[in-house]
Amino acid sequence: MTEPLDIIIGIDLGTTNSLAAVVGPEGPEALSADADGPIVPSVAARVQGRWVVGRPALGLRTQAPEHTVFSVKRLMGRDMADLQAELPRLPYGVEAAQRGLVQVVLGQERYTPQEISAVVLQAVKAKAEAALGHAVHKAVLTVPAYFDDAQRQATRDAGRIAGLEVVRIINEPTAAAVAYGLDQRDKGLVAVYDLGGGTFDISLLQLSQQVFKVLATHGDTHLGGDDMDHLLADELARRTLLQHPQARLDTPGERALLLGVAESIKMELTRAQDTPYTLDFTAQGLTHSGVFTRQTLEALILPLVERTLDSCRQALALAGKETAQVDEVVLVGGATRIPLVRHRVEAFFGRRPNVALDPDLVVAMGAAVQGHLLAGGRRDYVLLDVVPLALGLETLGGAFSKLITANTTIPAQATEHFTTSVDGQTAVELNIYQGEREFVKDCRNLGRFKLQGLPPMPAGLPKMAVTFLVDANGILTVSAREERSGQEAHIEVIPSHGLTPHEVERMVEEAVDNAREDMTLRQLVEFRLTAQAVFQGIDKAWPQAEKLLSAAEQAQVRAQMEVVRQAALGSDPILLKAEMDKLGQLTRPLADTLISQAALVELKAFVAEHRQENTP
Repeated sequence: MTEPLDIIIGIDLGTTNSLAAVVGPEGPEALSADADGPIVPSVAARVQGRWVVGRPALGLRTQAPEHTVFSVKRLMGRDMADLQAELPRLPYGVEAAQRGLVQVVLGQERYTPQEISAVVLQAVKAKAEAALGHAVHKAVLTVPAYFDDAQRQATRDAGRIAGLEVVRIINEPTAAAVAYGLDQRDKGLVAVYDLGGGTFDISLLQLSQQVFKVLATHGDTHLGGDDMDHLLADELARRTLLQHPQARLDTPGERALLLGVAESIKMELTRAQDTPYTLDFTAQGLTHSGVFTRQTLEALILPLVERTLDSCRQALALAGKETAQVDEVVLVGGATRIPLVRHRVEAFFGRRPNVALDPDLVVAMGAAVQGHLLAGGRRDYVLLDVVPLALGLETLGGAFSKLITANTTIPAQATEHFTTSVDGQTAVELNIYQGEREFVKDCRNLGRFKLQGLPPMPAGLPKMAVTFLVDANGILTVSAREERSGQEAHIEVIPSHGLTPHEVERMVEEAVDNAREDMTLRQLVEFRLTAQAVFQGIDKAWPQAEKLLSAAEQAQVRAQMEVVRQAALGSDPILLKAEMDKLGQLTRPLADTLISQAALVELKAFVAEHRQENTP
């Protein structure tokens, strides 16, 4: 297929799941070329020196918890001080690195959150390319509306390391509003309630003549479905210890098991009033079983849901609006499937939320629409987003001087004048912060900006204009000029929470150099894991196989299983895949029969139920 020159895909790089979308003839659509669907779980495991990403890595959360990274989005652009509440929950190691960065420890190897996010993005990119039939080079990436400058910079770096030109970064709630086609409304006030795996955002958008203007945004980058999972896991641990007081549940493997079961319970209770569960602590020879009810779940997570509504109140206050003025409420993020969340949001806003689109897909679809527009598509509208937190400088006494205030429409620019306090001073160091408090000790340091090359003059005479510019991506740049002499001051940016351009370039080069080898070995590891799952399925179904297959057919299946085992010990993923396909052909009659039997049972049950309903 010929590669379109200007195609720009949209990517939702999520805490729990990630995916890509594009605008096709029928509108925005999520990209997938296989039965697994468009979603790539945001999980990356390090196995035998190589990455296993997405669905194949999910099972390794319990098998190899110390080598499997999940929820890495919560580490992006943060330092160790920011992560004190997160670190005890993580089975993998996290340690401090230079310039306030953190790095993930996997055995003897160290990786920045940007590098691991890039691994997930590469898997999303590969899935998109397989679906489109050509290479992809450009993307629009989404971030939580409440992401600060450091987190946005980290996201952009991850995209570049993954081999993508990030043409725009847009806020997730804004992307969701675009996906819903709200740009087609003449006017109205829309609330976008976005509760994902790791973050919560509420954004209020004023729509008028195809102009999206974000009036206010508020949120919490430490609140999401992950936090609900941990509450459920704590409750499961409490129940287990009541039955088995001697159990040890604080190891990475046991904690990963608790979290996995907790997540399954949470998802099941979106559909049912109660669900059974079993915890099998094999290494300790212990098993705990029980039933979890929706009522218990709701009691556990209600405080978290109420925190989201507190943010909604603050966003409304910032925008100067009342709930009665909101014309539409849109739900985004997988955690909004929870009935309690939907009920509380409906009660708060006084109207039923719009849930017409899949909350897991809607953000990527909106990003795809924005990408289509940037690539020259005909859909014509304007996005006017906002700065989530104030940007400014440290002044005397540690005070925070705000140059650009929160909820200022972007792009935005502000200039402030400074002078020197010492005679003959030729350099001034400025500390840049982001936050809402009055003192910098309570705000987020973004970097130190050193203005050099100033002409020596008496104190108070130099007149330096420092300009803050926030671009359409919400990313800050700083420039300066000494106005009396007309000389441009040199600015040396020392990132506090980011990678230097040299580091990003090195990571990009390493990714390109190792791409072919990494892909081959990743396929090999993934095929090996798939083969293990196939063997387990065959073994489980073997009693039926002995009834449905002839002795010769059974022997063929067993022989081919051994051939696959031997291929899995080798280093050729293509050979292993070919042998697995042969095994699939041999077991297809068995699979077809089992599926037919299951369908027949369901049909009989349906007929019986239908007869009962029609019985007078």
